[in-house]
Amino acid sequence: MAMHNSPASSSLRTKGMIARFVGIVAIALGFVVGIYGLEDTGTQWINTALGLLVTGMLAQGYALYCSVKRMQEIKGQPKL
Repeated sequence: MAMHNSPASSSLRTKGMIARFVGIVAIALGFVVGIYGLEDTGTQWINTALGLLVTGMLAQGYALYCSVKRMQEIKGQPKL
């Protein structure tokens, strides 16, 4: 399998890596803030934690999309 280092493939890889990192950090912060929010009731910490968790999941989804798109470009299949 020959790997192509085209600018589009490199760009997708970079975007995917950034999205994966942002997703991991957002999910981790969401759990930490959620635990704090459970201890400190009556504040907006739970809503903030849920927002961070959703943001992290969306970022992970985008990273998966970038990975699939990049693999399709490497294999020479038509784009989505």
